[in-house]
Amino acid sequence: MAESREKVSVLISQAELEKRIKELAQEINRDYEGKDLLLIGVLKGSFMFLADLLRYLDPKTAVDFMGTSSYGASTQSSGEVRITKDLEHSPAGRHVLLVEDIVDTGLTLRYLVDTLRARQPASLKICALLDKPARRRVRIGLDYYGFIIPNAFVVGYGLDYQERYRGLPYVGVLEETGEAESTAGRKDASGSKE
Repeated sequence: MAESREKVSVLISQAELEKRIKELAQEINRDYEGKDLLLIGVLKGSFMFLADLLRYLDPKTAVDFMGTSSYGASTQSSGEVRITKDLEHSPAGRHVLLVEDIVDTGLTLRYLVDTLRARQPASLKICALLDKPARRRVRIGLDYYGFIIPNAFVVGYGLDYQERYRGLPYVGVLEETGEAESTAGRKDASGSKE
């Protein structure tokens, strides 16, 4: 088996991320002024985005997290989503902003939206750092988004490849060379989260 070599090329710089997150926070602060806002981060990928976004939001903004899986031990999504970490506090009657790292097929996000709506929040909106519409399989609207990206496997700023690259301060495209490319344990055939 040939050795896999990975290269990360910057797609969105740290400065671009900071600028856009400040802009998103201004929009969110304006839209939720005087409201009880609960951010729900989708683990693990959204944690850096959520933390940076939170720094610019109203200091009374509350935070909770959910974790999901649609992969099990496989490298391809089963299409069946399950919750691996649920909320610690009820969203009932609260204004909820679901914070996601990347949206591509929309399957996981659709599942989360349906699950959260059943818990009767006062409102529910979606904020995603990255939108990859070329892979969309279900129709889902984003209320706030940072960047529209091409159909490429991205890492950094919370996004990973086999639990690596999350700590990069930018979003980059991961490119592989060598035989391991086709079996490297990507999350699905394009290297994206469902």
